[in-house]
Amino acid sequence: MCSRRRAAPPPPPPPPVEVPAAPPTQASEAVKSVRKGEKKAAAQLQGRKSTILTGPRGVLEAADVQRKTLLGA
Repeated sequence: MCSRRRAAPPPPPPPPVEVPAAPPTQASEAVKSVRKGEKKAAAQLQGRKSTILTGPRGVLEAADVQRKTLLGA
């Protein structure tokens, strides 16, 4: 007979812990309205910026003004 004892098997791993999902947060209607207004204002401002082609001092270079010739050049 063998005098050594067999080692006990390791215990089973613990079951996975379920983390409850956070409840969805809902913003109040006032917050939604303010956010929508800010987003709209930012879009409008960006739209106007893209049409401005000069600086605050206007066009600083000379204009290309020539009279037409007979050939239209």
